[in-house]
Amino acid sequence: MSKTTNKFAPEVRARAVRMVQDHEAEHSSRWAAIVSISEKIGCVPQTLFEWVKKAEVDSGKRAGVPTEMADRLKALERENRELRQANEILRKA
Repeated sequence: MSKTTNKFAPEVRARAVRMVQDHEAEHSSRWAAIVSISEKIGCVPQTLFEWVKKAEVDSGKRAGVPTEMADRLKALERENRELRQANEILRKA
């Protein structure tokens, strides 16, 4: 898991994804549209490609775990880990 900061606001990400979806037909491929738009917003094409994939998963157009479910799973795993640690402390006492 990367520990990088989010350089781009969610609004910028959403707009960039919409631009890719809206202008994909004007380019020879989806990747060409991504490269073109990523240059305009100042990010690397791979980053924009990941945003597009995540948006497709969240909207149900692509298979995968939606962001909301992944966040919920992460929170439950964290809670489970904390409860196991608390149980271990109580067991030792």
